[in-house]
Amino acid sequence: MTELATMDFHPQPQAGEAKPWAFPAPERGRLDNGLTVLRCHRPGQQVVAVEVLLDAPLDAEPAGLDGVATIMARAFSEGTDKHSAEEFAAELERAGATLDAHADHPGVRLSLEVPASRLAKGLGLIADALRAPAFADSEVERLVRNRLDEIPHELANPSRRAAKELSKELFPADSRMSRPRQGTEETVAAIDSTAVRGFYEKHVRPATATAVVVGDLTGIDLDALLGDTLGTWTGSSAEPRPVPPVTADDTGRVVIVDRPGAVQTQLLIGRIGPDRHDRVWPAQVLGTYCLGGTLTSRLDRVLREEKGYTYGVRSFAQVLRSAPDGTGAAMLAISGSVDTPNTGPALQDLWTVLRTLAAEGLTDVERDVAVQNLVGVAPLKYETAAAVASTLADQVEQHLPDDYQATLYRQLAATGTVEATAAAVSAFPVDRLVTVLVGDAAQIKGPVEALGIGEVTVVAAE
Repeated sequence: MTELATMDFHPQPQAGEAKPWAFPAPERGRLDNGLTVLRCHRPGQQVVAVEVLLDAPLDAEPAGLDGVATIMARAFSEGTDKHSAEEFAAELERAGATLDAHADHPGVRLSLEVPASRLAKGLGLIADALRAPAFADSEVERLVRNRLDEIPHELANPSRRAAKELSKELFPADSRMSRPRQGTEETVAAIDSTAVRGFYEKHVRPATATAVVVGDLTGIDLDALLGDTLGTWTGSSAEPRPVPPVTADDTGRVVIVDRPGAVQTQLLIGRIGPDRHDRVWPAQVLGTYCLGGTLTSRLDRVLREEKGYTYGVRSFAQVLRSAPDGTGAAMLAISGSVDTPNTGPALQDLWTVLRTLAAEGLTDVERDVAVQNLVGVAPLKYETAAAVASTLADQVEQHLPDDYQATLYRQLAATGTVEATAAAVSAFPVDRLVTVLVGDAAQIKGPVEALGIGEVTVVAAE
């Protein structure tokens, strides 16, 4: 008879007492050249994240050169006065670093990640890129060609095409926000190295820039490193640029971007609303999350779980440009895709969800789940230095105080169900929504018109 093996059981580990958590607060300073610096020591984060924000917004682009900010941002890593484009890439690789850059409505942002042991090298490279970018003719021409190659692919993508049409519909034609962030085929084709350098010389200077450094700074003399690298970047001073107010027309209407034969309809429903300076923002974040922020949201529960129209529908608020004087704005939107035959029924059910929300409100359970998902998981969201640096950079970009994110989490936890309901209803009024549908107009136009949610217009897909 075989003897049975025995097992020794050890006591089950018990969870320790939860430690209080708050979004980290940075230290603020300024270099001799005028560069503002935010630093945040994060023990254990051996990959240091650096964000540099440049006051070069899209509405500063010269007429007819939409996209020049994007080409400039991409050209920062294509050579300096010390290294060719290939040499610069090789130096980044030797340092174990990555450098990305992009342009958006508030300005241009460069993002560096580098091991703490090679921080000096990484800061030196990003400083060289800002101080003396090469902007070689051949490299700028290549970047322009690459961007021109990207545009047809973006227009073929239903979600990108819907976003382009919504911006065109919402904002006045003379507003930069009405046009693609990275330019059109016509405007990008007009960009050359002279245009890129002209934009750089007019808008890029340390006096109007901010650097955010986050990571384990143990044993690092950051002041000395910054002085030897970003501190060597020079430039003239400048007065703050006037920020034009954001205006939009959210008269309820529907635009169908015709894609004959499409088996799905991409939908994007939006309007503009308050930015993070408005006291309604915490309640708006909470209410919007309850409406369509996760798989347990109302929109998903109806359109995905009950009806099977879609793989998922999301509602969100994305800051477009922020200003303390109330002239900023955020895009409030609902997005998703549904199968073509059910486009009409899906929109009808979506509007029913919005009307029910206004009539009956959110439940305490929905509010509690949203708070737990938004606040409870925050420590996990900010485990990396890059996540912390990006959020601190957002705060700078949006003219928010350094303790904003920590305050926001306290406000979210204190926001009640009634407040969240009111904010969500205000964010998505059923008669003030611009609806963009990318799909087969021949199949969906009639059913959508029957819903009575606004005048329906059909445009070509391009």
